[in-house]
Order: sequence, then C-alpha cells, then structure tokens
Amino acid sequence: MGYAFGSLATGAFGTVPGLLLLPFLTDHLAVPAAVAGVLVLLPKAWDVAFNPVAGRISDRATHRLGPRRPLMLRGGLALAVLFALMFLPPVFGNPVGDGAWVAVLFLGCATAAAFFHVPYVAMAAELTDDYDERTRLLAWRIALLAVAILVSGAGAPLVRDSLGGYRVMGVAVAGLIVVGVLGVYFGTRKAPVVRVTPAGARFADVVALLRRSKPFRVLLAVFVVQAMGIGTLLAGVDYLARVALDDPGAQPLVFVAFVGPALLVMPVWQRIGLRWGKRRGHQVATVVFAAALAVGVVLPPFPVFMASVALTGVGYAGLQVFPMAMLPDVISAEQRRTGETRAGLFSGVWTAGETLGLALGPGLFGLALSLGGYVSGGVATQPESAKTAIVLGCTAVPALLVLCVLPLLRRRVLELR
Repeated sequence: MGYAFGSLATGAFGTVPGLLLLPFLTDHLAVPAAVAGVLVLLPKAWDVAFNPVAGRISDRATHRLGPRRPLMLRGGLALAVLFALMFLPPVFGNPVGDGAWVAVLFLGCATAAAFFHVPYVAMAAELTDDYDERTRLLAWRIALLAVAILVSGAGAPLVRDSLGGYRVMGVAVAGLIVVGVLGVYFGTRKAPVVRVTPAGARFADVVALLRRSKPFRVLLAVFVVQAMGIGTLLAGVDYLARVALDDPGAQPLVFVAFVGPALLVMPVWQRIGLRWGKRRGHQVATVVFAAALAVGVVLPPFPVFMASVALTGVGYAGLQVFPMAMLPDVISAEQRRTGETRAGLFSGVWTAGETLGLALGPGLFGLALSLGGYVSGGVATQPESAKTAIVLGCTAVPALLVLCVLPLLRRRVLELR
C-alpha cells in the first residue's frame, strides 16, 4: 500500500496536463492554438530524452535512507510546487510572457517528475524477489493509479469550473501529488532493498536494443502510435464539451464515461487474451476503439454519444492491457535468445515511448485547432470550421492513428510463448 501511493503522483501528473494544459493556454491565456500545441509537446519530449539521465543519477545516488527514496522525495515535492506555479498566470498580462511562463514551468515539472518517476518504477524490482509478493505490489499500484486518473481527470475540471479557476485547480492537484509523494516515502521506509537494479541507460544501449529485437521494435511502434491517438483524444475532451457540445459541465461526465468502463472490463480483455491470444485480442480492441470513435464523428444525440464514449473506453482498456501483457513475453524471449538480463532497459525505452506518444497527441490536436481557425482567448462563439476541427480531432484523427498500425499487429513475430 505504501509503494502504491506513488501512483497518486504519477497518475495526477500524467492525466491533468493532457486534459487541461492546452485549453489553459488557448482560452485562459489567449496563446494561439498551434503555438500552444508546441508548448505542451516540447517539455514532454525533453522528458523522453532526460529520463535515462535521471536514471543514471538515481543509480549513483547514495543515502543512508536508501538508494531511491530521498531522490523521489525531492523530485516529487519539487514537482508539486512547480505544478501549482504553472497554473498561476496571467502574470505578465500578455500571451507571449504568460505562455513562456507556462512552458518554462512545465519543463521544470517534466524534469522534477523524472527524478520521481524513474526511481519509483525501479523500486518495484528492488523491494522483493518473491513472485507473488511482486504481483500484489503491482496490483495495488495499478489500483491506486486508476483512482488517481479518475479523481484528477474528473475532479480537476470540476474544481476549475466551480471553486476558483485554474489557480485553485493547480493547488488542488499539487496537493494530491504531495499526498502520493509523502505516502510512498513514508510507506516504504521499513521495506527491505533486496537488490539495486540499473535504471539508467546510454543512448548506444538503446540503439543496440532496438536493432537486435525485432518483436520489441514492432510492439513499441504499435504502442507509441496508439498512445499518440489516445493523447489526441484526451487533449480534445475539454474543447469537445465546451465548444462542440456547448456544455462545459459535460467534460467530467465524458471523462468518467471513458475511463469508468475501461477499468471495469480490463479483466474481460485478459480472459479474451487467454482464449484467443494476446495479438488477436489487441486487434479486436483496436477495431472496437476506432469503430466507437467513428460514431462520434457525426455528433449523435447525447445518450448515443455517451454510449459511444463508453464503448471507446472498452476498446481503450484493451489497448492498455495487451501491449503491457505482450511486453514481458518479448523481454523473456530476448533473454532466452541472448542470455542477458535487460528488463530495466526494455522498460525504460517502453516508458519513454509512451511519454513521447502521449506528448505528440496534444501537439497534433493543437495543430488541428489552428487549421480549423480556432480563436484563442476564451471567446464565446467559434467558427464552424473550428467546431469541425474539434470533432474530427477527437474522433477521426485518433481512430485513424490507432487503426494504421493494424498491419503491424498481423505480424506473427508478436506471438511469443
């Protein structure tokens, strides 16, 4: 339970910027949509490049309280402070100055988050050697991650709209991050460290890994492109509710309708994988996700629309379950083939790929807003072209991104037992 508390921090920081940072820039600070998309993308791209560096620093850290926990504490608390400050504008009173403030603070958040997230992930392999105990450890972590995603994803817009705007929301989410950081720090203070595993990697090691393992290359490509589609969808939820549906209060409902079914049906997807195979299950989940999004292209009546959102969540659950289930198979097959234990390196590259995909999504949605002529500054009425761009950016674009990797999922190189 103590280890799982860290998921409150990672879930909150992983969810809220993807949902609200783009509308904060375009509507609250009047930053042009295309520029806002770049400002959201670049710090996350930095996060991808900096994670291995944070891992190497974490590997070399020595402290009487353990190899990971002090670094996690400093990085996590710094993340909370920087996150609250990021939503402080308007400070300068103009889009250039305030946009630069957000970009610099978001870059700081990404850096601080790396010093929390990388050692946090590494701890899972260091706390116990027992197979069943490790399963329980990760089960608690995933459960609290789901709680963090629901609470922050649905709660942050409610706080923003009902309790004082973006500044209060930023402080509230920062408070959730602090609870997670302190929870994992104090909750694991008596836990043993059975081994210290490398969390960092050199760029040459990453290139060599991708060159040697074809199944990993294919699976990673599928995962990154689909993460990009999911990131595009999540970035547009706030715009869809406010502009296309003309109901700002619908945003939390849409988010809960998307995430709630995903959490409920994950065991169902696991059973499908056992019966049909993981690769085929992933193909089915991909088609379900894209088909459900296609229904939303025409903006059907609200009950039908919400049903399509829920079905999209069902497909989304499969897109999360099957790649994560196939990754250990790929790692084990590579270890059998080479005789080398490189699980940490595989996991690091995988996490970096997910971060990159989720970062590209908001950038792509910002580009769609710009092409649609979206007017920044929180204006009451948007042109029809902007509404069309929002709807397509939330439905057709993520559906096409997710579907385009189906040919890769047909390759039997992913069938590893």
